[in-house]
Amino acid sequence: MDRREFLGMSAAAVASAAAAPAHAAQSAQRGAMKSATGKVFRRIATEEAFSIPEQLELMTAAARAMPDHFDVGAWLGRTAESPIQKGLALEGDRLKVMDENGVTMHVLSLTSPGVQVFDADTAVWLAQVANDRMAELISRYPNRFAGLASFAPQDPKRAVKEMERAVNELKLHGFVVNSHTNGEYLDDPKFWPILEAAEALDRAIYIHPRSPSDLMREPYAKYGLDKAIWGYQAETGLHAVRMILAGVFDRFPKLKIVLGHMGESIPYNLWRLNYMYHNHKGRRSPVLKTDPADTFKRNFVITTSGVESHAVLKYCIEVLGVDNIMWAIDYPYQPTTPAVKFMDTAPVSQQDLEKLYFRNAERVFHITT
Repeated sequence: MDRREFLGMSAAAVASAAAAPAHAAQSAQRGAMKSATGKVFRRIATEEAFSIPEQLELMTAAARAMPDHFDVGAWLGRTAESPIQKGLALEGDRLKVMDENGVTMHVLSLTSPGVQVFDADTAVWLAQVANDRMAELISRYPNRFAGLASFAPQDPKRAVKEMERAVNELKLHGFVVNSHTNGEYLDDPKFWPILEAAEALDRAIYIHPRSPSDLMREPYAKYGLDKAIWGYQAETGLHAVRMILAGVFDRFPKLKIVLGHMGESIPYNLWRLNYMYHNHKGRRSPVLKTDPADTFKRNFVITTSGVESHAVLKYCIEVLGVDNIMWAIDYPYQPTTPAVKFMDTAPVSQQDLEKLYFRNAERVFHITT
């Protein structure tokens, strides 16, 4: 199936979905409740994945060619009817699950590894298609969905162009990058036009995990360590720390980065990161204007995706402040019901609960509907 056929499918999908405005209006009233102050209380989930048929087709083809590849091998044999792929559908049962659990909104992003395993031309095209499809859904359900735009880091110039289109034309709410691109990270100056664009557009970049790069592969090859049990946070945390120590945030002080999974373990290491930085600054890393821990607190926001522990939440609030934490489910990879229960029962004040559930997300992602 070539790109022209894919685009034909896209047009057909948009046409067939155009008959849903009545359900959109009805559904927009669900998932909202009153807070203790009498104001509308919302649950905005901030790391919620989707896929499109074009991505499935490309990823399964890649999996057939590279069945042992960390990122693409899991797509081998997957079809549109596979349980995880059905969950990733932009619509399907998504709204039903949200309504059953009182979830007001999903902040959508193209599922990992996004567009980053393909050649530049394919990646640019797939990002455009995914962004268009997501924006079309948001236009029909503006109170239920927001979106983080994909772009192709493989080609920074075209990435910037798509970022500008995503915000200025599609009215999307931020960006997503699935950590490394061919083993390279955003601390590399060749990617800095991307960071400059995000800062200028005043939109956060969500660095979502993917499996470790080929350069990190060997130690993670056993026991499934390349996946969410360990490899995801190790690889994504490495990405964030590289950006901090490279002086990225001295260059782009207003840039906002979002990390899932309670900060990919970085909040627990801020003291040591500062200590060791001062031991070797100017020798192994640049001299920074701001200590690493202070940079993290200023430029990073974390989400609760996939870490439903009140003890961890309490610690992160103490270290980072409640304004730097947002609720997330990680749908469909994590179930919705326990994620809602986790936050509903969190030992926090009503004011802080509102920040965690929706106020911080509204601010970080410029959600006004």
